[in-house]
Amino acid sequence: MLENYLPILIFLVVATGFAGLLLALGFILGPRRPNAEKLSPYECGFEAFEDTRMKFDVRYYLVAILFIIFDLEIAFLFPWAVSLDAIGTFGLVSMGVFLGVLVVGFIYEWNKGALEWD
Repeated sequence: MLENYLPILIFLVVATGFAGLLLALGFILGPRRPNAEKLSPYECGFEAFEDTRMKFDVRYYLVAILFIIFDLEIAFLFPWAVSLDAIGTFGLVSMGVFLGVLVVGFIYEWNKGALEWD
C-alpha cells in the first residue's frame, strides 16, 4: 500500500528541492541595486499620511457585503440554470428562496445607504 504513494513523495521532494534551488539562485545571482526611487512606497504615489491600523468606514464593509451578495448569486445561478431540467420544481422553489434571502440583504444595504457614494 505504501509503495503506491512513493511516486507522489518523490515528486514532492523533487519539486520542493527544485523550487528551493531556483529561489536560492535568484537570490544569489540577482542584481542588487537599491536606490531611493526603488525603496519609496508604491501605493498611490505619495507617502502615507495616517496610521496603517486606522479604522475603516462602515461603508467599506457594506460594499463588501454587497459584493458577496452578487458574487454568491452568480456563483449559484449558473450551475442551477444548467441543471434546471434535472432538479425540477424543487430546484426552482429552492432558488426562489435563495434569491429572496439575497434580495432581503440587498434591501438592507440599500436602506443603510451603501449604494450612495457621497
